Amino acid sequence: MKPLATGILMAAILGSSLAAPTSASAGDGGAVAAGIAGGLIGGAILGSALAGPRYYEPAPVYVAPPPPPPPDCYWTRGEPYWDDWRGAWVRPRVRVCD
Repeated sequence: MKPLATGILMAAILGSSLAAPTSASAGDGGAVAAGIAGGLIGGAILGSALAGPRYYEPAPVYVAPPPPPPPDCYWTRGEPYWDDWRGAWVRPRVRVCD
């Protein structure tokens, strides 16, 4: 349908320009400039109408992978040892991971 309408519109424009040929002269009061400006404006309007709407697909959404599960670790009291600096038995905290 769109190519048919475009063809008919182009034929009408071409036919109207050939139907009434006139000679251009410099002293016609700006008719040539008005014709050029009208042609440019009409071509811009016609071109934008025939170009059709532009549909853009939405941007892709990147989802971060889920974080890895935390390791099975816990803190507990280690084996006691004698600390000469303190002069006492010390039970350090030890991290245990399964």
